[in-house]
Amino acid sequence: GDGFKWALKLGHTVTELSPSLVPVKISDEWVKELQGLSLKNVELSIYQNNKKKDSFFGEMLFTHFGISGPIVLSASKLIGQLLKKGDVIVSIDLKPALDFTKLDKRILRDFQEYQNKLFKNSLKDLLPQRLIPVIIKLTGIDPDKQVNSITREERHKIISLLKKLDMNVSGLLGFDYSLVTSGGINIKEIGPKTMKSKIIKNLYFAGEIIDLDGPTGGYNLQLCWTTGYIAGQNSAIKGTNAL
Repeated sequence: GDGFKWALKLGHTVTELSPSLVPVKISDEWVKELQGLSLKNVELSIYQNNKKKDSFFGEMLFTHFGISGPIVLSASKLIGQLLKKGDVIVSIDLKPALDFTKLDKRILRDFQEYQNKLFKNSLKDLLPQRLIPVIIKLTGIDPDKQVNSITREERHKIISLLKKLDMNVSGLLGFDYSLVTSGGINIKEIGPKTMKSKIIKNLYFAGEIIDLDGPTGGYNLQLCWTTGYIAGQNSAIKGTNAL
């Protein structure tokens, strides 16, 4: 963080610093039961005051403190911003490729196949094994109930849960666990073609110290390489140093 302090003393503006691409803490106890479970091709949506703010599709991971993985890291910046305004709920759509009606038909087929089995043994074709006990617990349906006696209302409750598995966010893990820093030197104070300071003569900036960051996937590494190259080339020409 020294670079930010030096830039401030030299008269530059430093926008608020916050951790980005960082795991998210969840307060719901059932999440801990899924520690180590990875989910693929799911959609993670962010809600505040019952309004959907954004969504991310891809892979995620349950941990002992909450959730992580590519889509969670990409969503963390927005989650952090929203937490400053109030409570945040994140929701997983476990079957984003199927709408409510199509998922209902899919479950009906499974229930028809396993009609003489217990409810707890009827979801193995639909969900990862470790997720089944948690989903059953959240539905409130007796796990030992016969599949052929599951009501329409209970079936729709299952579908609603699979399409919107809500979790209460309690915070972010913080800078010690973040991959990048959001915030930094105001980009309006830096020449985009040279990375040269518009305020201090012969001063150049590169990398995370600049108020630029992107989602996971190599974008932030590319940002560092590109700005570093530009700052290095231009500062070498001028015979000065880059920060």
